[in-house]
Amino acid sequence: MLHKTIILSLGILALTGCDAQKKTRTETEPKVAEMNSGTNTSIPSDQKDMIYLSQGENKFLKDYEMNVTFKGISEDSRCPEGVNCIWAGVAVAQIEVMGLATRPMTLNLASMDHAAKNYHQSADFNGYTITLKEVTPYPKAADGTKALAGKYKIGISIQKAETPSGSTTK
Repeated sequence: MLHKTIILSLGILALTGCDAQKKTRTETEPKVAEMNSGTNTSIPSDQKDMIYLSQGENKFLKDYEMNVTFKGISEDSRCPEGVNCIWAGVAVAQIEVMGLATRPMTLNLASMDHAAKNYHQSADFNGYTITLKEVTPYPKAADGTKALAGKYKIGISIQKAETPSGSTTK
């Protein structure tokens, strides 16, 4: 009897924890209306398909049949605001993706393309091209990137991958 009572109470605690997690997640997700500060209520075409993730956040994207997790920023050499730099720098986000019938795969997406340094803004996964569009916040001269640990947010877009001309698909 005691065993059943303990299992029942753990189940109730787990369910209330899930409910609390849903509430905090919906409160922290950016609203489209808040993003548009102007009077025009239409969403820009480049932001229609944007998916925003906070560091450590996990989302299942039903339309694409994949799970996306923003693991963190492995490199942030972007030039801080208010500083003159020779190179603009780059931020590299680690994004773990997993399809319904695939194993997890970690993609390192950069804020810009630079093939010589092996920085790629886009990567293909499971028939889709995933592109890093936005990394916030931007580093400040006084604080540097160490102050941003755990506070990063990214915006990605997912598009159907283009098949090369002349190729056949089954």
